[in-house]
Amino acid sequence: MKIYTGSDHAGFSLKKKLLEKLAQLGQEPLDLGTDQEKSCDYPDFAHAVARKVLETPVTSVTSVTSVTPGLLKTAGLLICGSGIGMSIAANRHAGIRAALCHDPLEARLCREHNDANILVLGARLIGEDMAFEILQVFLNTAFSGGRHINRIRKIELA
Repeated sequence: MKIYTGSDHAGFSLKKKLLEKLAQLGQEPLDLGTDQEKSCDYPDFAHAVARKVLETPVTSVTSVTSVTPGLLKTAGLLICGSGIGMSIAANRHAGIRAALCHDPLEARLCREHNDANILVLGARLIGEDMAFEILQVFLNTAFSGGRHINRIRKIELA
């Protein structure tokens, strides 16, 4: 699986820890920044990750006419202080379904029902262990398809 990551200064420390844990599992996420705790603008990183996820034509929902159940082949991970700003910025891109999650249940449901392709975390709201559990659930949960396909198509048409 291809995983693109990005954070602002508030999410930098948590992102580094999650990248280390992913590497221990054999994953090779591509970090698009920031690379320091110096104050920076979260939209820059949200847009960079969203563009990369969209340009890789292997997400499970590829267009409003082609929706298939399954695991993601390309995913994004965004982290800022609350997760709200990153969510808003990433969701400005047609085809991106960025989900701010605070627990594993939300991570499972956003994948099963909404085919979320970017996970957003708030570094000031959850700890490292919970963040990693949420990330693992997100990456390992398949989109269920079925009745949810039509709902996603309606989102894409808005």
